[in-house]
Amino acid sequence: MDRENHANNGEDERDVENEGLLDGKEIERNWSGVSEKNMTFREPLLVKRVNTTSQIAIVGSNVCPIESLDYEIAENELFKQDWRSRKKIQIFQYILLKWAFALIIGLGTGLVGFFNNIAVENIAGYKLLLTTDLVSKKRYFAAFAAYAGCNVALAIAAGALCAFIAPAAAGSGIPEVKAYLNGIDAYSILAPSTLFVKIFGSILGVSAGFVVGKEGPMVHTGACIASLLGQGGSRRYHLTWKWLRYFKNDRDRRDLITCGAAAGVAAAFRAPVGGVLFALEEAASWWRSALLWRTFFTTAVVAIVLRAFIEYCSTGKCGLFGQGGLIMYDVSSAQATYSGADIIAVILLGIIGGLLGSLYNFLIDKVLRIYSIINERGASFKILLVITIALLTSCCSFGLPWIAQCKACPTDASVSCPTVGESGNYESFQCSSGYYNDLASLFLNTNDDAIRNLFSTSTTKEFDISSLFIFFGAVYFLGIITYGIAIPSGLFIPVILAGACYGRLVGRLFESVSQLDTGLYALLGAASFLGGTMRMTVSLCVILLELTNDLLLLPLVMLVLLVSKSVADCFNKGVYDQIVKLKGLPYMEAHAEPYMRQLVARDVVTGPLIMFSGIEMVGTILHALRTTGHNGFPVIDEPPFSESGELCGVVLRSHLLVLLKAKNFSRERVLSGEEILQKYAAFDFAKPGSGKGIKLEDLDIDDEEMEMYIDLHPITNASPYTVVETMSLAKAAILFRQLGLRHMCVVPKSQGRPPIVGILTRHDFMPEHVLGLYPHIKPHKRI
Repeated sequence: MDRENHANNGEDERDVENEGLLDGKEIERNWSGVSEKNMTFREPLLVKRVNTTSQIAIVGSNVCPIESLDYEIAENELFKQDWRSRKKIQIFQYILLKWAFALIIGLGTGLVGFFNNIAVENIAGYKLLLTTDLVSKKRYFAAFAAYAGCNVALAIAAGALCAFIAPAAAGSGIPEVKAYLNGIDAYSILAPSTLFVKIFGSILGVSAGFVVGKEGPMVHTGACIASLLGQGGSRRYHLTWKWLRYFKNDRDRRDLITCGAAAGVAAAFRAPVGGVLFALEEAASWWRSALLWRTFFTTAVVAIVLRAFIEYCSTGKCGLFGQGGLIMYDVSSAQATYSGADIIAVILLGIIGGLLGSLYNFLIDKVLRIYSIINERGASFKILLVITIALLTSCCSFGLPWIAQCKACPTDASVSCPTVGESGNYESFQCSSGYYNDLASLFLNTNDDAIRNLFSTSTTKEFDISSLFIFFGAVYFLGIITYGIAIPSGLFIPVILAGACYGRLVGRLFESVSQLDTGLYALLGAASFLGGTMRMTVSLCVILLELTNDLLLLPLVMLVLLVSKSVADCFNKGVYDQIVKLKGLPYMEAHAEPYMRQLVARDVVTGPLIMFSGIEMVGTILHALRTTGHNGFPVIDEPPFSESGELCGVVLRSHLLVLLKAKNFSRERVLSGEEILQKYAAFDFAKPGSGKGIKLEDLDIDDEEMEMYIDLHPITNASPYTVVETMSLAKAAILFRQLGLRHMCVVPKSQGRPPIVGILTRHDFMPEHVLGLYPHIKPHKRI
């Protein structure tokens, strides 16, 4: 943020205080996020409360579309009455429906994962068969034209879907899901249109030969499926059963989306346990044992669905798909015995992976900033960028194999060389009979088949060292420049490809002193590069073991992941953390920044506070809603309703809109009594699906009603989380994240003062806000 603007805002506040107009501090900061054009935060909305009639003036810019989610339960009188009145059968229905939704999420994600695989294998397979058939007939220009033409056509289709239907579907999707589970409701990241584009755009993008994977999009797909189920029904499609109303809240939706994210990993990698650990380690910011059980159940359902369909396809009824089972890259046939020299080689792999991974993240950050300038110019520029990268990828994939020399086929009779009419380790390309092109075996295959070739065991001399260098450089470069274009694109596969390639390189260099197979070195190289980019350890370890079916490599995989993550952490953050920050999403980290220990909670509460009396005038509430973007307002009880000023609780904007819509007003400033509880049900205040709630424009209140009063006590959260003003900001930040809060009240330490100092929201913990208020603080100083 701009220091000059902060200084000006500070002067405005001092002037108001001197005039006696300021009776509190407003904290609800509504940032507009990071724009694609200038990558900077806009200034917040400041509101001044003049008197009890709330004459409000606006200073600053408009509010932003990025909202926080209401994970906290609002324990108001209506909520308490609802829980007291619930019968055992209703509680049983609620629990049963949770498990039923977990089952549906597993079935849906498993079916999408299978459909994704079968579509990619067939579309890309027939494209590659056409290319190799033309090459075998010496029609090289026609082969390149067919190969590049198919790639560009598929790329245009994927880019058009993203550019015109759902721009939020571009990229991996894991950063957005991670942000949602942290409490950030970014626009349309889980919309039905995003789900549609994510499924078909991912199929088209991977089939187009881009160096991207379908794993990240599968996580986003699983989350979108879960989000649709968590909407609490639909009036348009007459799904308004009373059972579905139980899920009209952000807490239950968060649990469902966590299950969906885990199911996406399980469907992409066929790794059910790895999916659970991924959700626990990387995606979710909040966890509990009951959620662990449901997530495990969901991924188990995915595994069963995939097993059933893979068994069906093994009979040859799915076209070119059907090879293999749940184990994608089986390396268990290789003997995993290792010595001291192998340990040294593995440590070296970890160091290289950490260095390459941190450089990869640095370059992706730079490329995304450049692409944001291009993409903001419109859909045509997005598609043009997609076409450019598609042509470049096609030229590399078809042109670089011409550099490699033809190699004689191995004499092993059990090996089919050269491979004809299917994917395999020995593609002939332009070579004569009895010879194969090792670079073509990597480039002119699907990404999954290329990884399978690199992981292949007992084939030490299959790939030349020069070919491995060329393929590594190409994949490393293409993976960086491809991420960020307007297609659904995962990062796992490019990283595994590059890591497996340099792992096999190290294996070739150590083959004279090492007992490990080069295929196992490729696996360890992939693990090191994944650790260096993703910065995950436990989940990656289990995913790789489930992928490759080799438990004997567990100690080496653990070692290489720990070394690579430790090395990479010295330079920058994980790739998903960088993307979240680049998108301007106010993500709350699990740990507090070191400089927060130098501050207390009251140090970051800024701006005038907007608060209501327990019984407030309708016009005051309506005026505050119209002129602010705040989502939570403190409610204060004053004499004669209390002995002295006391904090009654916090009321939400959405609840106020429902209350105003019903028009249960009174002409006198009196408590409504228990009869008001009979006029409302807790479900009346439940949070609807995205964009379906009551809006301010829906209210129709005349001038006479503006002078009437309304009792806010029935809808006020009477037990908000509060911290004393002298609490360390670091401690407050950790509490805020662990409890999944949206509002945290700051109360005074001493008596005889107003009952509330301010409200902290997630934006008040952001470095841009804190360091903007205190620019003299050194952000990296550790105490």
